[in-house]
Amino acid sequence: MSDPLFALWVYLAATPLAGLALTLVAYAAGWSAYARARFHPLANPVPIAVALIVAALAATGTDYRTYFDGAQFVHFLLGPAVVGLAVPLAREWPRVRRLARPIAGALAAGSLAAAASVVALAWVLGATPRTIASIAPKSVTAPIAMGIAEQLGGLPALAAVFAVTTGVLGAVVGKYVLDAVRVRDRAARGFALGLAAHGIGTARAFQVHAEAGAFAGLAFGLHGLVAALVFPFVPSLLRWLM
Repeated sequence: MSDPLFALWVYLAATPLAGLALTLVAYAAGWSAYARARFHPLANPVPIAVALIVAALAATGTDYRTYFDGAQFVHFLLGPAVVGLAVPLAREWPRVRRLARPIAGALAAGSLAAAASVVALAWVLGATPRTIASIAPKSVTAPIAMGIAEQLGGLPALAAVFAVTTGVLGAVVGKYVLDAVRVRDRAARGFALGLAAHGIGTARAFQVHAEAGAFAGLAFGLHGLVAALVFPFVPSLLRWLM
């Protein structure tokens, strides 16, 4: 390593900027691999960046809290990024109003299927109640999923892992699933990706087409809102029914 690069590394390692620099470099490497693969879904940059960051933290013996202290600026930008989804959605607003009823039906059916299917599978496989509570909100964006899991008695950290894994898998295999069931409409494909794979699926939808991205952002936001309002009442409802 040359002297200027070594001096830069020493400076970064001694400040919280190390986490930010590592995040940006890892994602840039993931995006480069994604572009070289001609944006193939299997080369999604998110899992590549995550793998590089984990490898770097393990190799240097850096704990997650130290890393996050530097990377929290990227975390802060998630808020403005989500708000920014309203811009493409505004362009599609006339169509959204015309499709209000189908959208409401798809949101209800998709939200119920996303939670019920994974809870039933986890229960059949003998998962503990705490694990089931952690995996139930897996199709909701990670920050909301962590809060829901905590209220249900689950583990927020485990909920975040399930949510991110779901987003990555949805972005990777979503195209093939939608092709297999012959869903061709861009709005329907985008809505399905945003509902099932939250933010990561929404990013993938935008890469395909702006219309798909707008409806993915709509599903992403509505699903998070509905889940945050409904999930906390599920335990009480189950106890009442039983």
